[in-house]
Amino acid sequence: MSKILVIILFSLVAVTWGTTWIAMKIAIETIPPFFATGIRFLIAAPLLIIVAYYTKTPLLFPSGQRWFQCMIVIFYFSIPFTLMLYGGMYVSSSIASMIFSNMPVAVLAVSFLYFKQKLFLTQKIGIFISFITLSIILLIELKSQNFFQWKGMLALLFALFSHAIIYSECQKKYRNISVITFNALPSLLSGIFLSVISWYIENPQIENFSNKSILAIVYLGDFSGIFGILSYFYLQKKVSAFYASTVFIIFPIIAIFLEYYLYKNIILLYKVWFLLPLIIGILLTLIPFDYKKNKRSYK
Repeated sequence: MSKILVIILFSLVAVTWGTTWIAMKIAIETIPPFFATGIRFLIAAPLLIIVAYYTKTPLLFPSGQRWFQCMIVIFYFSIPFTLMLYGGMYVSSSIASMIFSNMPVAVLAVSFLYFKQKLFLTQKIGIFISFITLSIILLIELKSQNFFQWKGMLALLFALFSHAIIYSECQKKYRNISVITFNALPSLLSGIFLSVISWYIENPQIENFSNKSILAIVYLGDFSGIFGILSYFYLQKKVSAFYASTVFIIFPIIAIFLEYYLYKNIILLYKVWFLLPLIIGILLTLIPFDYKKNKRSYK
């Protein structure tokens, strides 16, 4: 039963994260980025707050740590998720997913550069391979497609490292914070903040929103935003960090083939070929942590 649960959780995370990028693409067809992100969080927040109430999980961080909760509102939710939608206006969902598949690599790089975390040689090699491979993919994309894609790529890379910094800080100082506490109140505050900003900056015309875009926002808020995240954190409790993190290898493959199926885009061979070194690089950054953890557990 435990193995079946792990398979279900892993599949759920892979599917939700793999389809997220297509949903973002559909959402911004008729809804501006700030407003789309704000509504996404406003949809997710009530359910998270209800879960917090019934599980008796606090909405606020412990006293003395609430300044970091404010940082999460801005640098984990408001800015990065808006940039993801903004980036999706310029790049394909497959490229966006390949950028974010490097999240474990970015977290490790941030931990090394800013928090002076010691790295194994294999991890350093993994970081090098991943970043070089991703750079080549983005350069080929810029050369083969319209050059204006650099705006989207830059937005997605900024969002990637903003999340990586928050993740790294959490791993170092805030491991005791529940995933519900981490997401519930910041989602609500970010939703309100972005919706108000959008009303003055983007002047969203609600009558122009398509049903398809609205459904995509609901999907991002409730299914991808809640069940995807909660499933991933629950998966981490069931298996090692290495096995849980392999989902970052799977979801870009889902995104690439889903984009092909929905938009009939040709799957360019370079994306397929460069997935292999990208996967190798990500695995190399993860394996030493898992090995070290398992080694300690047997002593």
